[in-house]
Amino acid sequence: MTQHSFRADGAKITVYLDGPVWDGKPTAAVGAFACKTKEGGAAVLQQAIDCIRDNGITHIIGPMDGDTWHSYRFVTQTDESPAFLLEPKNTPDALEVFKEAGFSEISSYFSARVPLEQAAKTAPAATTDFEIEHWDGTDPERLFGQVFELSCEAFANNAFYKPITRDAFLAMYMPIVPMLNRELILFARRLDQTLVGFLFGTPNYAEGPKPSSVILKTYASLMKGAGQHLAYTFHKTAAVNGFDTAIHALIHDDNLSALRSAAEGADVFRRYGLFGLKLDD
Repeated sequence: MTQHSFRADGAKITVYLDGPVWDGKPTAAVGAFACKTKEGGAAVLQQAIDCIRDNGITHIIGPMDGDTWHSYRFVTQTDESPAFLLEPKNTPDALEVFKEAGFSEISSYFSARVPLEQAAKTAPAATTDFEIEHWDGTDPERLFGQVFELSCEAFANNAFYKPITRDAFLAMYMPIVPMLNRELILFARRLDQTLVGFLFGTPNYAEGPKPSSVILKTYASLMKGAGQHLAYTFHKTAAVNGFDTAIHALIHDDNLSALRSAAEGADVFRRYGLFGLKLDD
């Protein structure tokens, strides 16, 4: 990943010159952004823009730490509740710096919460096409290897998708193995054991060692209906394990997951945006 970092007046930013494609054009991503003042943030962002222009790139997206596998998005609206585990965070000044530099929102997302006592009221139709199983708690490298392979296939057509290597993926996720709750990691498999879906959930340890909420972080499927069965099993399992609230995390506004979250009666409490800037040719 070709990158350059800049600092100025208590602010910092990193430029990734080989960002995802946006609008059919090669794109640079800007991420790892923080500023103590708007003035310092504006100065360091301008350095990043100048670097990108000097490298002949006209499309910029941010905030994004290189790709969507890593941290990206600004919080754009909030109810001021504490951040949950693995949630992106930023100051209002950081968002304003980008807007004042000409960036506009190009993709929008939300997080919602639902009391588990009201979730998963209706079971999806029974099927013999696949079975839902919990992770058995063994061989985490194999677990994340399977998640990586299915993710690459399931997300390949998503906007801003950029492939990464299996080793890079494992380097991100293996450090969180000690925090995993095997009951909240689910697989959908055909009878021949072919993997057709997964769901990755985790207790919200941002609340402390005994959290009351649980996060539905990511799920994906390659077979119709598998996602619905995974989500239903997740909510039921979380309730049985003593959690009282489910957080539907970081959902794209146009994703099918958004409709499912709304159907569960989940209330949106945070919104996020990915921003873009097109430089003059």
